[in-house]
Amino acid sequence: MYRLICKDGNAKRGEVTTVHGTIQTPVFMNVGTAAAIKGAVSTMDLQEIGTQVELSNTYHLHVRPGDKVVKQLGGLHKFMNWDKPILTDSGGFQVFSLAGLRKIKEEGVTFQSHVDGRKIFMGPEESMQIQSNLASTIAMAFDECPPSKASRQYIEDSVARTTRWLHRCKAEMNRLNSLEDTINKQQMLFGINQGGTLNDIRIEHAKQITELDLDGYAIGGLAVGESHDEMYDVIEHVVPFLPVDKPTYLMGVGTPANILEAVERGVDFFDCVYPARNGRHGNAYTNHGKMTLLNAKYELDSRPLDETCQCPTCRNYSRAYIRHLLKAKEMLGLRLLVTHNLYFYNKMMEEIREAIEQQRFAEYKKAKLAGFEEGDK
Repeated sequence: MYRLICKDGNAKRGEVTTVHGTIQTPVFMNVGTAAAIKGAVSTMDLQEIGTQVELSNTYHLHVRPGDKVVKQLGGLHKFMNWDKPILTDSGGFQVFSLAGLRKIKEEGVTFQSHVDGRKIFMGPEESMQIQSNLASTIAMAFDECPPSKASRQYIEDSVARTTRWLHRCKAEMNRLNSLEDTINKQQMLFGINQGGTLNDIRIEHAKQITELDLDGYAIGGLAVGESHDEMYDVIEHVVPFLPVDKPTYLMGVGTPANILEAVERGVDFFDCVYPARNGRHGNAYTNHGKMTLLNAKYELDSRPLDETCQCPTCRNYSRAYIRHLLKAKEMLGLRLLVTHNLYFYNKMMEEIREAIEQQRFAEYKKAKLAGFEEGDK
C-alpha cells in the first residue's frame, strides 16, 4: 500500500506500508545478495546505520543454501535475523548476466549454476515459488533484461515475452499467497518495465503493465551499458506512464548523482552494489566526493572520513587508521568503509525526503552535486 505524501516538482515523497513495517520513500535498499552485506556488515549494523530495506538475490539463494532450506528455517527474515522489509529480485538479471550459459524459451530459462555448473530451469512460476519460499516482503516479477544495444526486433520480442511472463507471475503469486503453508501470505509483487533505450517500446510496455494493478513498478534494463544521459532520458519518458500512486523502482542504480537525478524525475526506490563494492576497494563516499584511502596523503590524516558524518566509522576512527588497515589487508578496514558508505547513502535518502517535504529539493540537489565535485580531499 503506497501513500503519496507530497511532491516537489516531479520528486515524490511517500510511504509504503508492508507486513514487515513502513518504508519511507525515496529509499535506498542495501544489497545483501546472499542474505548478507558483503564486507562483514551484520543486520545489527544495518539497524544502527538506518537501513530501511534489505535486498537479496533469488538466484543466489536458490543455488545456495537453497530456498527450501530457507523456508524450513522460517523464511529469510528469521534466517538472517532482520525484521524490516526485504525485497528479492527475481533471478531475471542473471538471465542477462549469464548470457553465455543460458537458453531462453517461452516456458522460462535454462542456465548453468555459477557454483557447480548444474543445470537450472527458472520460469515465472519457479521464480515466484522460490521467492515465496524465501518469504520476502516484496517479490520482483521474472523478466528478461535485453542488452541495451540489442536490435529493435530483439527488444520487441523480449518485452512481449516479459509481459506474458508477468501475467504468469501474478497468477502464480495469487495462488501461492492463498496456500496454508506459505510463510508470507501478504507478499507484494512489483512488475518490471523493459525496452532498452527505445522510448516508444518503454512507454507502450509501461501502459500494458500498469493495467495489471500491481503493488509497484520497476524500471529495469538500465545501467547495463547505456550512457547516463540515455538513462535519464528513458526515466523521463517512462515515469509519466507509471502510476503516481504506486512506488517506482529504478533497478541497479547507482551513484549518489544518479539517485539525485532520478529522484528529480519521480523515482522512489533504488538499489546498487556501489557503496559496498567501493568500500571493499578502499573508497569512501563523502559530501566532498569519493575518497581513495590508499592515497599516501592520508597516512598521517587523523580526521574522520567525513567530518560532517555521524556513522559509527566516522565517530570512532581516522583516515590514517583505515588506510593502515587496508595496507595491512585487515578485514576491519573493508568493514568500516562499507558501513560508512551504506550510512552515507541511507542518510542522503533521509535528507532527500526532508528536502522534498520542505519544497527545496532542487536547491538541495544543486548543493549536494556541487559538494561531490570538490574531489578527493
